[in-house]
Amino acid sequence: MKRKSTSPMRVFDLASFSRDGSLVPVYTSALGALIKGDCAKILPTIAGSCIDTVFADPPFNIGKEYGTSVNDRRSDQEYLEWCQVWIDECIRVLKPGGSFFLYNIPKWNIRLANFLLDRGMHFRDWIVVDIKFGLPIPGRLYPSHYSLLYFTKGKHKTFHNIRIPIKTCRHCGGEVKDYGGHRGAMNPNGVNLADVWNDIPPVRHWKFKSKKRKANALSTKLLDRVVEMSTDVGDVVFDPFGGSGTTFAVCEKKGRRWIGMEIESTDVIIERLENNELDYYQNDDFVEG
Repeated sequence: MKRKSTSPMRVFDLASFSRDGSLVPVYTSALGALIKGDCAKILPTIAGSCIDTVFADPPFNIGKEYGTSVNDRRSDQEYLEWCQVWIDECIRVLKPGGSFFLYNIPKWNIRLANFLLDRGMHFRDWIVVDIKFGLPIPGRLYPSHYSLLYFTKGKHKTFHNIRIPIKTCRHCGGEVKDYGGHRGAMNPNGVNLADVWNDIPPVRHWKFKSKKRKANALSTKLLDRVVEMSTDVGDVVFDPFGGSGTTFAVCEKKGRRWIGMEIESTDVIIERLENNELDYYQNDDFVEG
């Protein structure tokens, strides 16, 4: 597979983020670099306080088959201890005021949120991402959301208020709420983004993801919001669990620099970036304001 040019004008300067010069990428672009390997082992080689935003979507420890390098069937204690190792390193590489987003199921984020608080991180939001897991589970409420933790390393240095379009009926096109008769006084750019996101489409159809990767891909819409909310053009976003490369695709589209890691095959990510496949879903328009 052809790789991008390695000329100085085309390559992300990964060396400037390294503690000891040992970081070796498998892919580079003008904006970012991808490293193959275990983030828990590679993270200690990254310099401290050099990342503006961390987005982490780790395995959920629910028995999925990711590949030979990922154990998704750990004991509860082992899983939490593993998470704490790489979370500590993510906090270390984060700049003061930088943002940390952690995507997981509520069972784990309840405990990991407490860990982040114990490490002195500042709680911003618990974002509910309304996506059904799968089939209902007997004897339980139907699990229908993921948790996106939003913390900062002290007082946030960057936050852009996101506005989303006012909801309309898909049948008649009319607005679904009257906003208490105050519709005329509302911002023409839309309504403020809330901490419940019920408009994130799950990427489950093969049309929108690679057949080389069994696990579901994240919607670009979710990463668009994370990146727009917490960074400016040129800032550095770090993702220790590259997966299908959604974070990196969004960064390429939005003009953010990025560093990524993936322990399993990186071919899907590289193919996606090489082919300029930066969207898996058409995103609704939203604006800063």
